[in-house]
Amino acid sequence: MNKTSRIYIAGHTGLIGSAIVRKYRREGFTNIITRTHQELDLCDQLSVKKLFNEEKPEYVILAAAKVGGIQTNSAHPAQFLIENLSIQNNVILAAHEYNVQKLLNISCGCAYPTNAMQPIKEEYLLSGKPEITNEGFAIAKIVGIKLCEKIHLEFNQNFISCIAANTYGQNDHFDENRSHVISSLIRKLHDAKQNNLPAITIWGTGTALREFIYVDDLAYALHLLMQKYSDPEIINIGSGYEISIQELSTIIQKVIQYKGTIRFDSSKPDGMKRRLLDNTKMKALGFTLKISLEEGISRTYQFMLKAQ
Repeated sequence: MNKTSRIYIAGHTGLIGSAIVRKYRREGFTNIITRTHQELDLCDQLSVKKLFNEEKPEYVILAAAKVGGIQTNSAHPAQFLIENLSIQNNVILAAHEYNVQKLLNISCGCAYPTNAMQPIKEEYLLSGKPEITNEGFAIAKIVGIKLCEKIHLEFNQNFISCIAANTYGQNDHFDENRSHVISSLIRKLHDAKQNNLPAITIWGTGTALREFIYVDDLAYALHLLMQKYSDPEIINIGSGYEISIQELSTIIQKVIQYKGTIRFDSSKPDGMKRRLLDNTKMKALGFTLKISLEEGISRTYQFMLKAQ
């Protein structure tokens, strides 16, 4: 891949896709292909094929997905399964049909079994059942991973997949229905501060452990994979550090300067009790974390304030 290669970023307006575009433009890449959702519905197979026929991308990074937090995933499992299967199948199969040189499919840690040994190694995929609260989304991501793997093995095409830790940062969603852990807590604590609420309540016990990676660090890792990784097996991308939801809430409270009390509702689900990715293979490629959790949260909060 060189600076004039034709690179299609699917999902370029989202959290991860926009960070990839920023990374490549900083690096001087000049032929980045993008389409907004209004310009191209990735669930429409014919429209996706038309894009590949017209633009003839040489490289594809699949960052598009229907995403949401634990509440939305639990309420709409069929919708998350159907839409993510459609997006993945259409982009991956079009890339296969039009013989792109390399495709990188981005998946997430929820694809791993809920009771996987920690830290989670790549070979633990399909060693158990995914977490029930986001089972529809998880199954779709597993199918995408396996589709890339089988195309790689059967047709010798350079289709690879990675599994990223919980990602946050610039261009994240901050509305209740679509946000993930950090952006959801930032919004909740910010609104509580603005409304002078004496206390807020967060779902779960607060003891669940999670690993987070700032989106610009993830974009750097993805660029490394496009340059250096060509194995059909998945590869993890994580920070190597985990934190409880309670501790995370305290950091966000400090950044936002909310003075009230944080309570936890133990009658609500925690999701997976612990999820830490084994980052050994990624480190061997030269990946190192650049942005700390507190710095990343501060950047994310400032982005939200400017975007309002």
